[in-house]
Order: sequence, then structure tokens, then C-alpha cells
Amino acid sequence: MIASYRFVFALAPLLFVSAAAAEPFLLADAQTGEVLLQSDATAPWFPASTTKLMTTYVALSAVRDGRLTMDTPLTMSARAARSAPSKMGFRPGTLVTLDNALKMLMVKSPNDVAVMVAESLSGSVEAFAAEMNAAATKLGMRESHFVNPNGLHDADHYSSARDMAVLARALLREFPDQADLFAIGELQLGAQIIRNHNGMLGRYPGADGMKTGFTCPAGWNIVATAQRNGRRLIAVVFGAPSPRVRNDEAALLFDRGFDLSAGGQRLEALPAAASNAPPDMRDKICRGRGKARMLAMQEDFVAAMANAPGGDAPGAAPGLMSMAMEAPPHSVALSTERVAFTPVAVFVGPKPGWDGPVLATRDAPPETSPTVSAFAADKEASRPEESAKAALSSSVKPVARLRRLRGTPETRARISAAAQRVAAKKPLK
Repeated sequence: MIASYRFVFALAPLLFVSAAAAEPFLLADAQTGEVLLQSDATAPWFPASTTKLMTTYVALSAVRDGRLTMDTPLTMSARAARSAPSKMGFRPGTLVTLDNALKMLMVKSPNDVAVMVAESLSGSVEAFAAEMNAAATKLGMRESHFVNPNGLHDADHYSSARDMAVLARALLREFPDQADLFAIGELQLGAQIIRNHNGMLGRYPGADGMKTGFTCPAGWNIVATAQRNGRRLIAVVFGAPSPRVRNDEAALLFDRGFDLSAGGQRLEALPAAASNAPPDMRDKICRGRGKARMLAMQEDFVAAMANAPGGDAPGAAPGLMSMAMEAPPHSVALSTERVAFTPVAVFVGPKPGWDGPVLATRDAPPETSPTVSAFAADKEASRPEESAKAALSSSVKPVARLRRLRGTPETRARISAAAQRVAAKKPLK
């Protein structure tokens, strides 16, 4: 067994060099900002939903500046509700506190909630994107440019492994009281349990955050943190061919990094990459798959794959590491058991007793749909949990309505997998 581990560690640097062109990676010390391992870490890349770390940074900065509180209700607009999956599916007019919205962002990664946060804080997506870019400049994120709060693909929306490590470090240092936000294993919303897409949580010893992401042009991305013996490291892997491979590569980075002492270049000292445009991984990641499969590959529908043995996306080519390492891919093996988390409760509506402002987009008049609240007075409900269930049921679009809205022949294939999944869920009682 010791010999096989030595084989892995001897082979790993060669594998990293071979995979560099397709998969940038970086490992840094969270305390010192020193880079322990990296390849193409400043190359531009599509960040996908790791973008939501910047959305969270801007939101927490706004709380620190006194513009709102974690309990301030935000309003779901019609524009936000039209966002592509993954999404919560709340109706326009639904209220969600910033605290609950950020928890949803870090666990389920809903694009509609990201737009809701952006519009409510800054008045519009475009104004929020300007705040994201201002924050990136302040932090020294030289390879980043943001145009939306959720990471849905746009050719002008990009970052780098180095910049995401800079952002992760800023979140940990500037908002230590919110560190638990990135380590939530699962949420409970009414009767629904929502598991985190981050397959490192509960499986890699010491893993304690942060965020995953996927689009066809980006591949499978992860920004992850782990602690051991009082030391915290930040790993970033971009462009992996499957969730299992990205987890294995992040675990291998942590394994090697915890055995290394500091002393490398600092994050800000890494030289710029020769390329100034992110590659489009669409052909490598998603070529030859139909529209229904593409929707099914969204992270909303592959959380179970990411958290299970043999979790490569159907039909995906195995990554370089998984092909070359028939010996254990890392010395601390990721557990293959389903992890039991204690769900963190979230709710729809304002916090009980809230009498402060309610934030909404300034791009359009408020929606006419009635505002729903999990805690509003309900003449027909005698218990708070009954009110919560009624509010949740009224705030989420039913499956039949979703089908009427998006059931044209051109789009039916895209939503078939999602509709079957939603229809299979038991209704609230």
C-alpha cells in the first residue's frame, strides 16, 4: 500500500503537466496567500456557478456597509423567475431574506435567486455586475470580468483559478462569521431536502467549503477549502470532465499540499497567462448529447452523481488522472458512503416581526402576484409549520404551469428530464 501511494505522488506532477492545457488548477495557503501548486492558474476560464462566490462577496459587503441586513427581504422579479435552471422556481413577488437567499445560493445554486439578489441590492443585474467588477478590481482579480450574478454562459464573463482563490481568501478573511455559509451539507425547505453539489463535504477529511459550478463551455469547476492541524488550504480546479474527476483532483491537491511547507509565490505575484480568451470546452464536455441530456447534466440534476461512487457524467471521457491512476488516486480516500448531514432550515417570506424595507428591482414595477410568507398570518392554518407549507406551495410554480409556459415543441426536449423529476416529488401535505 505504501508503495502504491509513492507511485501516486511520483506520477502526480507528470499528470498535472499533461492536464494543464485542459484543466487549470491552483492550491494556495489561505492564511499567507502563498501558492503551493499551480498550472495555468492565470489563464482565463468560464467560472460557471463559482461566480456566486462573488455574488455572495458583494452581498456581504453591502451588509457590512449598512445598505441592508441579513434579514432584509428580497423580491423575486419576473426577470429573475425566467432564469434558466438550476433554480428554485419561486413565483414573481415571492420574498426571501438575504440570509436564506445566500444559503440557497451556496447549496442548490439557483440562478433565479442569484438574479433576485442582484436586482434587489443594486436595482438591476447590470448595476450589480458593475459592483462585482469593482470588487474584483479592489481585490486584485486581474483576469476576471463579470456580466451576471449566476455564471450562466456569456463570452464576456470569465475569471481564472488564481482570481477565484483570491476571492475565496477574501471571503474567509473579511467575513469569518459567515464561513459556515460555505459548509452547509443540505437545506430543508418545507418538506424538501436539498443537498449540496460539493462532493468534498463530508467525504474529504477537513473539507469545509466552498462552491462548485458547471456549464458545457466551462466544464466541471470547483473552489474548495480544507483544514488540517490548524492550516487551511484553498484548491481550485477548472474544466474537469465530470464531478467525480474534479473531486479526485481537488483531493489530490489537498493531499500533496498538506505535506508541503509554505514558501512559494504569493497569489498576486503569479505572471499573466499568454492567452487572453477563455477556451470553450463545449465539444469536449457535451458534444454528441441531446438537449434533454444537457439539461439533465445541469448541477441541479447531478448532485447524486457527484456524491456517489462511479460518478462520471454519462458518456464523459474519463479524466487524465482517473485513467492513469489505478492505484488509489489520493492517500486519504474519499468516502463512497452517502453522507448524513443535519439539514439547515430555510424559509420563504420575511422573518417574523420584520418591519423594515423590502428590496426589489428598480427596472420594472413590482409584480402583481401576491407576496407570500412562510410566517404570515394564515386564518386557515393553526400552526406555523402549516403556514410555511402553504406559503411554499403557493410560491413555487406547479409542474403543470411550468409545462404550459415552456412546453413548445422546440423546448419540450430540454425540460423533459426536469419535468419528470419535479413530477415525481410528493406534494406538500
